[in-house]
Amino acid sequence: MVLFLLLLIAAIVLGFLGVLLNGLIWLLYIGIAVFLLDLVLVGMLFGRRRAGRPKR
Repeated sequence: MVLFLLLLIAAIVLGFLGVLLNGLIWLLYIGIAVFLLDLVLVGMLFGRRRAGRPKR
């Protein structure tokens, strides 16, 4: 969960810098990519936890 939060903070910072600084729009794109990667990572983590439980 710590990795999720660190990646989320990094994505937000890169997104803000990409928007605020002219000519560095590529930072915004990197921030979006990091955010999407973070969502995939969390989805895989929660999917593995849920799959191990027996159904009632």
